[in-house]
Amino acid sequence: MGSSFEQAIELILSADPELLNILATTAKMSLSSSIIALLLGVPFGILLGARKFPGRKTLVVLNRTFMGMPPVVAGLVFYMLFSGVGPFRHLHLLFTVELMIIAQVVLITPLIISTMETYVAQVAPLVKETSLGLGLSRWKRFWLLVNECVYPLFSTYLLGFARAIAEVGAISMVGGAIAWKTNVMTTAIMLYTNRGSFTLGIALGIILIALSLLVNMVLSLMQGRLSR
Repeated sequence: MGSSFEQAIELILSADPELLNILATTAKMSLSSSIIALLLGVPFGILLGARKFPGRKTLVVLNRTFMGMPPVVAGLVFYMLFSGVGPFRHLHLLFTVELMIIAQVVLITPLIISTMETYVAQVAPLVKETSLGLGLSRWKRFWLLVNECVYPLFSTYLLGFARAIAEVGAISMVGGAIAWKTNVMTTAIMLYTNRGSFTLGIALGIILIALSLLVNMVLSLMQGRLSR
């Protein structure tokens, strides 16, 4: 075990080509999916948190249902849609990074919507009361609310990114964990560990834990700023 750990450290320090390819694929998938999910989820989250309208509670319940959807179920649905017998087979997206990104967006967006909705629902009444007291227009009231959501916006994105880099179920089904093409850190750890190749798996595990630690440290700092 000690020897494998030492070899894993050497693999990281030597900038192994396969390791770098896996990291590049992971970065492309995680950054793309988390940014797209943020752009889609934040407006819906603000809308659900700030406005009261017919059907709002139903939308909140549906979103929380999708938030708890098992990743393998999402992977199965996309596999069926884009496989050789699926309705979108002509797009030839199965076993590509692009389809992995789409699957990740579906999984991450409900999390972002729910996080923003929860925070906005707490601050929206105070913002509305302050805006009415100052005689602000609806447009200025909206920007005041957005300004109150700056730090939660960053923390919400980090949560989405953390979910993206840790995901394995859906992306292994739609991506196929193909070496030098769709293999990311989580699928590579599973694949190489099953093969008995612990060195690369340990190296990727070290990097994944380091990234998770970094994200959690930034989130803690964000929460500290919000609590002031």
